[in-house]
Amino acid sequence: MKTIVQISLDLTNIPEAIATAQEAVRAGVDWLEAGTPLIIAEGMNGVRALRKEFPGIPIVADLKTMDGGWLEAEMMAQAGATHVVVMERAHPETIKVVVKAGQDFGVKVMGDNLAAPDMVAGAKRLEDLGCDYVIHHIGYDQRRGIVASGGTCPSPLDQLREVVQSVRIPVQAVGGLSIEQAMRTPEYGAPLVVLGAPLIIDANCGRLRERPASVYRKTELESQLPGCTRP
Repeated sequence: MKTIVQISLDLTNIPEAIATAQEAVRAGVDWLEAGTPLIIAEGMNGVRALRKEFPGIPIVADLKTMDGGWLEAEMMAQAGATHVVVMERAHPETIKVVVKAGQDFGVKVMGDNLAAPDMVAGAKRLEDLGCDYVIHHIGYDQRRGIVASGGTCPSPLDQLREVVQSVRIPVQAVGGLSIEQAMRTPEYGAPLVVLGAPLIIDANCGRLRERPASVYRKTELESQLPGCTRP
């Protein structure tokens, strides 16, 4: 599939999410993600607001569903989401009902392997249970904790090739990537590029960094520094 650029709107209020999305769409971003903080803060209203403002753009609802999968998928589909996220660590029955809801309501299901003891096997499990995409994800707390303990910041690039090779469905890599790293993920076979929260959001307060707009512009990517991005 062609390369798709998605931005994570991990903000805590609708006006900032809309303003950020407008900037991103003008710069050429393809998909919008209603991030988990936005969904927690604003619920379905956040997704509805994005759908009203951007009627033709795919919207990922990053629910991180662990239980009650059918209802959560149904609600987000009715609010205007085109994609929902279920966790690999959920019970298999939860993943199955999210997949069934996706089929019934016409939304795609993205399975997130965050915290899987075996990330590659976790990705394969998500595919086997019917997910349409795999999110290969190294979590924010995990990265911070390891670095605070004196360890090396883990990256989703570390096992990305193995994850891609283990499944037939599209993969995206998430978790502390710099702009340069994120835009290189198609080289690993992962065509869904994500501009994640550490690049645009101050994680300590859930507010925009001062100059986030440059991270949206594909023509400015080479100017960004590589390495492990840490909020």
